[in-house]
Amino acid sequence: MSTSWHDKLLGGFRRTSDRLVGNLAGLGGARLEEQTLDEVEEALIGSDLGPETAGRVRARLAEGTFERNMEELGIRLVVAEEVEKVLAQVARPLGIDAFPRPQVVLVIGVNGSGKTTTIAKLAHLFLEQDYHVMLAAGDTFRAAAIGQLRTWAERIGVPIVTGPEGGDAAGIVWDAVKKATEIGTDVLIVDTAGRLQNKRELMDELAKIRRVLGRLNPAAPHDVLLVLDATTGQNALNQIEVFKEVAGVTGLVMTKLDGTARGGVLVAAAERYGLPIHAIGVGEQMDDLRPFDARELSRIIAGVDTGPRK
Repeated sequence: MSTSWHDKLLGGFRRTSDRLVGNLAGLGGARLEEQTLDEVEEALIGSDLGPETAGRVRARLAEGTFERNMEELGIRLVVAEEVEKVLAQVARPLGIDAFPRPQVVLVIGVNGSGKTTTIAKLAHLFLEQDYHVMLAAGDTFRAAAIGQLRTWAERIGVPIVTGPEGGDAAGIVWDAVKKATEIGTDVLIVDTAGRLQNKRELMDELAKIRRVLGRLNPAAPHDVLLVLDATTGQNALNQIEVFKEVAGVTGLVMTKLDGTARGGVLVAAAERYGLPIHAIGVGEQMDDLRPFDARELSRIIAGVDTGPRK
């Protein structure tokens, strides 16, 4: 019996919701006076939801429209409502609507973020929607990245354009776009180098890729997706800051949410940057990367949705 996406979210965010519930434990039933409100705010910040969301929950509770002896569950329901408002602004599946085809999706992220595996899962997601997909191994800095992406392409049955280790990434992208155009590919997903040790070098490489794409299709790249590893917590926010400057990020994908209690950083990222979050990853299987529903996920994070759907 296959596990539903809802159940995967419940399992994936279990540590995150347990942490939030634990941080709020003992605050229910107390009078919502200034000290209690401060403690609630600190508990939410300690759950990685970010100071902006924590502050808005505190402000809601301080409005006086709630019972002054609100139980802990009531507080968590307010958290769910405020988190939903934040996530509803950014929960946006990646639409394939470019014309002419292909839609070119550059995927960026630091090494170790799960970037290559995420590309394979995105390709699988598009294949499920009956799109024709091609991959391009633009991370020529690491032979392992080329080999890993080739293995994934063979496993899911999509064509891939590769080159030698240390080769010209822009040249590979040029070849991939030409081939994708010739065979009528809908989506071309391009892996890129993830090194940040020299931001200027990475910026120059991405700029060159953009120039090459512009000669073939002025609208490309249509998307620049940053893959974030949720287990890095607040460091994920730092990566958004850097890659926005270096690469012009248009959307986010957050992975490894099942391996951390820091899943609240998803909310902090949404609140601070407002970038579309196209998909989240909560497992190792091909279908464990999906777009999400803001209300469903906010209730799971806040610990008010704790069981399987009937």
